[in-house]
Amino acid sequence: MGWKAAEKIIKHWKILRGDNVMIIRGKDKGETGSSSASSDPKTASSSRARICLFPARITVLVVKKHIKQGQGHEGGIFSIEAPLHVSNVQVLDPVTGRPCKIGYKYLEDGAKVRVSRGQEASGAVIPRPEILKERRKPRPTILGPKDTPMELVLEKTYDAKAGIGMPDL
Repeated sequence: MGWKAAEKIIKHWKILRGDNVMIIRGKDKGETGSSSASSDPKTASSSRARICLFPARITVLVVKKHIKQGQGHEGGIFSIEAPLHVSNVQVLDPVTGRPCKIGYKYLEDGAKVRVSRGQEASGAVIPRPEILKERRKPRPTILGPKDTPMELVLEKTYDAKAGIGMPDL
């Protein structure tokens, strides 16, 4: 894939952090999980597969591997991150629970929403994940040396009716 094609996919990234997704191709086909942006296994969802989004690389990471027993290590199912192309992952339809494509639609009030589309899709609105409403970095609660005091912020310095604060033209 050339860089232009990759750039086009990145611009129209439709899988968001917190979406319920399913792997549709490959060895892990049928695995479902919640997408996240962290690569820390401790913050992973409790589903069977944790899927991390990396839009800049056009890959997602799947965390489940079957490893054969070898010299110096045991075999079994381990949590190892392995890259998977984003085209092999689809969002689950909230009504049917099947993988679907994502389209956009404008509601009557002007809000832009994501809708499920495809052959077996219900056409239902896919809600924005709750995790996106939280801030990653909390706002600072302590005023720093460069912060403006609240009294100066709330002070009224302009009144159009009285002509106070009007610039001289």
